[in-house]
Amino acid sequence: MATIKDVARIAGVTVTTVSRVLNNRGYISEATRKKVYDAMEELNYQPNEIARSLFRRKSNILGLIVPNVSHPFFAEFANYVEYYAYEAGYKVLICNSYQDSVKEKDYVEMIKRNQVDGIIMGSHTLETSEYLIPELPIVALDRNFGNNIPFVTSDNYQGGLLATNLLIDKGCKKLAHISGPLELSTPANKRYQAFIDVVNSKGVDYIIKEAKLDIFESYEKLAYSLLNEHPDIDGIFASSDMIAASIIHVANSIGKKIPDDLKIVGYDDINLSYLIVPPLTTIKQPIKEMGELSVKLLIEQIEEKKKTAIENILPISLVERKTT
Repeated sequence: MATIKDVARIAGVTVTTVSRVLNNRGYISEATRKKVYDAMEELNYQPNEIARSLFRRKSNILGLIVPNVSHPFFAEFANYVEYYAYEAGYKVLICNSYQDSVKEKDYVEMIKRNQVDGIIMGSHTLETSEYLIPELPIVALDRNFGNNIPFVTSDNYQGGLLATNLLIDKGCKKLAHISGPLELSTPANKRYQAFIDVVNSKGVDYIIKEAKLDIFESYEKLAYSLLNEHPDIDGIFASSDMIAASIIHVANSIGKKIPDDLKIVGYDDINLSYLIVPPLTTIKQPIKEMGELSVKLLIEQIEEKKKTAIENILPISLVERKTT
């Protein structure tokens, strides 16, 4: 197996010069760089990435921890994180926590052992703040951990206002809001708070239900329970498009016509939202921009380019389709 000494001998340069080429350190002329690359190709030399990362104290790998990568929102987010990380010269290690704090902690420890340069934390467990690593760059998605950890979110309160007001403006008299787990105290809870503020200010009757995060099979059960117990509900604001899709399925199965009998607004505008029948009215989160900004903020910390903003709230928009 070829070694760095063999590359230096074939290229006619010193081992130090080869090392500088491999690690992109210091000035190297293009002619010298070409000689080293040609020698590497001739010898089929593969640099030892682990050794290089230990030498540089940098692996150019980012960790991404999400609750469930099969969830369309997190799948789209992970896709954009990988794209923008690769564009910036980084690769991504994706970890599925499945809402398990023990598994999540194991992933954080693994990330530390494998010299990952930083973490984008899409975690939603209660215990996460107990084992965040102060010395490791972190960006949180939809979670304010405090401790000067930057986080990226959308304008959830404005999204809640738009969704709730739309249902009322469309003539709904009794509303329901299906939120995520409120005890997690995430920025997404502002969707719930906006709903409460609007219905109270306008004197509209309402029901609140909480859905377990990313437990798909529970969404339909919750929807059946809600519509059977409260058949007079004529408008629902769901805190995610996946919950909204489950409500549409249940409404169709029990003979409720959408939007005549029941109007529905979702949240996220995942790629599937316009394929649902009928196509879903929803609040569009800028998932692409959230992925891009998360990568940018993390790399700023890793490379210490500039002071990173802690609170990063991106604008949302209403996308009206056929469920309202």
